[in-house]
Formats: sequence, C-alpha cells, structure tokens
Amino acid sequence: MSELNELIMEQLHWFVVGMIMIILILWITIMVQGAKLRKMRRRYDAMMAGSGVEDIESLLVQLKIQMDEIEEGHASHQKMLDTISSSIKGMKSKVGIVRYNAFGERGNEMSFSLAILSEQEEGIVLTGLHNRESSYVYAKPLKDGQSKYPLSPEEKEAVTLALQEG
Repeated sequence: MSELNELIMEQLHWFVVGMIMIILILWITIMVQGAKLRKMRRRYDAMMAGSGVEDIESLLVQLKIQMDEIEEGHASHQKMLDTISSSIKGMKSKVGIVRYNAFGERGNEMSFSLAILSEQEEGIVLTGLHNRESSYVYAKPLKDGQSKYPLSPEEKEAVTLALQEG
C-alpha cells in the first residue's frame, strides 16, 4: 500500500498540472462564449428595437400575419390584372380605313369603309357611300375576321389593314 501511495505522490504534480490546464481551457471557452452571447444580445436588441413587441415569437407571428395580408392583396391584384387584360383584348383596337370613289367621277372619294376589330378579330365594318345627292351607311359584324354578309373589295381591304395593325 505504501508503494501505491508513493506512486500517487509522484504523479500528483502531473495530475494537478493537467487539471489546471483543463480549468484554463474551460475558462477561456467560457470567456469566448460570453463575448459571443453579448454580441448576439446586442444584435437581438437592435432587431427588436422599434418593433413594438417584446419577444421574437410575437414578432414572427406579426410578420406572418402581414405576409398573409400581402399575399391576399397580391392575389386580388393578379385577379384584377387578369380581368383587365381580358377586357383589353376584347376592346376594339385595330382600325383600318379605306377612302374611295363609289360612284365614278361624281363621288370625289367621299365614300369610305372602316373596319374596327378586337384582338380576337371581332368587330364591325362600317361603309359609307356618299355622293352629292344621297348617302348610305352600312354596318356588317365581323367574327374571326369574317362576316356572314358579303364584303365589298374596299371592305375586305379595310379588314386586311386593320388585321395588319396587330
């Protein structure tokens, strides 16, 4: 037993040195972690300043509610844009006009054919035949760029001009 006590006494200083080293390493680790924690706390305080909430959970819930409201607004705006876009396509935006002399030398290019079409090639052709004594106006509906009524060459030219505009 005395031999065991001597062995322990001989190695005790190494044991003490090892424990001191472990304590120093742990103490340095604690200091580094404390500095990181203080830095993180400053960032957290800066982030939470002026938000009107006390903890990050409340802030996240508040941000989620705001994000949901933004998404709802975006969806309604997208729906509105789709409606407007389809309405614009239905508007009569393509126009072609041809002026001509319908009655030979007596008319002086006072007659016209006017085609007004939408993006879907739907619309009307208006034809005005004018001379010094009388005038006539005709309207013919168009669907897919065609009319169920026969079109004169001038009306066909007006439709072609309107379709070229797109």
